[in-house]
Amino acid sequence: MWCVADLDEEYIAKMEDVLEVYERPYDPEQPVVCVDEKPVTLHADVRPASAAVPGREARRDNEYERCGTANVFCAVEPKAGRHFTFPTPDRSGFEFARVAVALALEYPNAKTIHLVMDNLNIHRRKALSDVFGAEMANEVWGRFTVHYTQLMAVGSIRRKLKSGCLRANV
Repeated sequence: MWCVADLDEEYIAKMEDVLEVYERPYDPEQPVVCVDEKPVTLHADVRPASAAVPGREARRDNEYERCGTANVFCAVEPKAGRHFTFPTPDRSGFEFARVAVALALEYPNAKTIHLVMDNLNIHRRKALSDVFGAEMANEVWGRFTVHYTQLMAVGSIRRKLKSGCLRANV
């Protein structure tokens, strides 16, 4: 059963910060981008599907072969209607660093990019510095204004992201 954590000062401050960011009017110079990730299971068909023919719909067998797992980072800018998916082999600091750089490059004219994301250990400047070095990490991370969600609100962001871009693109 899902329940709300204690509503202490830190929890309320993070919630108010995220809600304030969500309430802002659209500004292309300060886009608000929500980021999350999702593990996915990779499947392969055991038998080939049969194509549709006149009078009969396409058929696909439910049996599959499991081919491992992967990860999908998803970023959504809801007020602009933009979303990005970044399939990666795993959920690691290395992969997050690559996604952060790709997002920074998507907004070359932004004064700052407001990133709303959970407090996962890889969602830090350190992930970028481990991969690209301190100078580039500071340059890329400096493009962002990071808004970490309170711990129990992560589900809300995940539901929005999954319903928005994972169903459409994965």
